[in-house]
Amino acid sequence: MKITYDGIELDCHKGYLKASPKQRAEICNGCGTVGWKGALVPETMWGLNIQVACQIHDYDYWKYTSAKGKKIADDRFLLNLNRIIEDKTKWTIVKWMRKRRAYKYYLAVKYMGEEAFYA
Repeated sequence: MKITYDGIELDCHKGYLKASPKQRAEICNGCGTVGWKGALVPETMWGLNIQVACQIHDYDYWKYTSAKGKKIADDRFLLNLNRIIEDKTKWTIVKWMRKRRAYKYYLAVKYMGEEAFYA
């Protein structure tokens, strides 16, 4: 499914679209796991807000239960990060820096996200 955020078309699970703001708030905590928010895992990449990509990723981790589902969630996270970066970044060097950080976020959830996923 697709959701439009700030003029950008992002990919998401159909349940994310149907969830009320209250349900999303209960399921999604933004970038980082509980206790890892703020300075450790910023919700911006060089000034660009990426919180919605993190929210969708949180929802996916809540919804899916298999290794295949985790892969879908992690791949969707990187896809959405890159869509936000492509749409909202003018300068090549800043785009490169943001994409590099997005890939680091992706690698972090891919290789260290099992505990959060299976919780």
